[in-house]
Amino acid sequence: MALLQIVLFLLLCAVALGWVARHFRFPYPIALVIGGGALGFLPRLPQLAFDPQFILVLVLPPILYQAALLTSWRDFKASIRPIGLLAIGLVIVTTLAVGVTFKLLVPECPWAAAFVLGAIVSPPDAVAATAILSRLNIPRRVVTILEGESLVNDASGLVIYKFAVAAVMTGVFSLVDASVQFVEVSVGGIVIGIALALLFVAIHRRLGDTMIEVLTTLAAPYVAYILAESLHVSGVLAAVAAGLVRGRYAPEIVSAEMRIVARSVWNLLVFMLNSLVFMLIGIQLSEITSRLAGEPLAELMVTGAVVSAVAILVRFAWIHPAAWLSRAIGNLRGPEEALPEKELIIMSWCGMRGIVSLAAALALPVVLPDGTPFPQRDLIVFLTFAVIAATLVLQGLTLSPLIRWLKVAHDWSMQDEHRHARRALGKAATVAITRAAEETQAPEELTKRIRAEFADKMIDATVADAQQATAAALDSEPGTTPHTTPNTGLASRLRRAALQAERQELLRIWQDNQISDDVMHHIEEDLDYQESHL
Repeated sequence: MALLQIVLFLLLCAVALGWVARHFRFPYPIALVIGGGALGFLPRLPQLAFDPQFILVLVLPPILYQAALLTSWRDFKASIRPIGLLAIGLVIVTTLAVGVTFKLLVPECPWAAAFVLGAIVSPPDAVAATAILSRLNIPRRVVTILEGESLVNDASGLVIYKFAVAAVMTGVFSLVDASVQFVEVSVGGIVIGIALALLFVAIHRRLGDTMIEVLTTLAAPYVAYILAESLHVSGVLAAVAAGLVRGRYAPEIVSAEMRIVARSVWNLLVFMLNSLVFMLIGIQLSEITSRLAGEPLAELMVTGAVVSAVAILVRFAWIHPAAWLSRAIGNLRGPEEALPEKELIIMSWCGMRGIVSLAAALALPVVLPDGTPFPQRDLIVFLTFAVIAATLVLQGLTLSPLIRWLKVAHDWSMQDEHRHARRALGKAATVAITRAAEETQAPEELTKRIRAEFADKMIDATVADAQQATAAALDSEPGTTPHTTPNTGLASRLRRAALQAERQELLRIWQDNQISDDVMHHIEEDLDYQESHL
């Protein structure tokens, strides 16, 4: 009963923090880090005993899988060089820089444990990046690089983290052996993720039931992660690869009803997992700070500030050389446009850490194989929270003012793609309505009204307004109530034919790379709700 009471209390805290974030219009990870930190100082708060590794397995697979599902493979592939330089090169450099800094500040800490902290705080967080960047109108290439980096660097950072933890546990480390194993576990994880994604796609085609399909998508990341880890390869990369592959097939195999349900389920799950981890770290903070009571508070704060500053400054130092190197490699195939200085500054300031770092810190073993405590575990967890708080609150809240101050140009390419897509879908719908009207011998007046409805919706209205306009038209339009007119069935058939034609045309222009994944998903969501209303 006590455990249930604590869980309910944490859920209510998550609800309150989510409301605060929505009310004051800032990303919810910022509210969670502030609320989680404050929670740790509540008097007589019960402590929860849990298996550290369980938290890692519970939290990481679905969060990384969902981020991969929503990643544009076309944009990701086009920006693979800068993404790789940030997601692998910057992670390694940050791990080394933070590890050396921690060792200098705390000389009694073993080198391997120091690099554990470096690996934990090296990757910016996919959820934090998406939550913050989605609210800002910045160039799409910058968003693609940052979201791609936050997805891949979680995998590279966690692979390095496991090697560092293993070095602490065994006391043995070989750079050559670690490099070979890094390649092996990475390639193995990717292969397993791709294979399982294709298997789940084949299974999904044969299910035909919304609830079973949603449960299958929830099981996929866990199956990929656990299978890969059981074969001693990267479960994180397996989950990411599975999400990327399945996301490419999703528009063709997923029904509108399943997408609507799955979208809500996934958003709720990710929010709950984020809330759970931040609350757990908050609960542990009180116990950790009490065990660190022998350390002067001022010294702890200075150590946290220095480590956070190093994590932030290393990114600034790496971004410009990485951009130059990426462009130099690209110029071998032809001239490549350089990223403007303003955009490089924004990329340098987008280093928010989040749930992945927290989960990795919570997953640290409590004791070594010989029974001695894991060296500096409490201090590592405390500093991890300090870095997350500094980057999320400082960088997350100042990013929007920074963009306004730099006067970064708005990116209108998505609006152009929306207009192009609406025209194409409007033409396809018009042809389909005419064909369906001839087959059903629908009255000319009804045909004209529905044809005009779809033409206006796809050409003149925005995607968001289209959903409301269509719903209002269906509710108020004469002759659409089954009890009042015999034309209801004909109207529904014409609308369904138009929506089916629009879907087919949307898939065609998306597969032809005429529109981006983001535009495709926006319009697809609109079509899903229209179909659900019918």
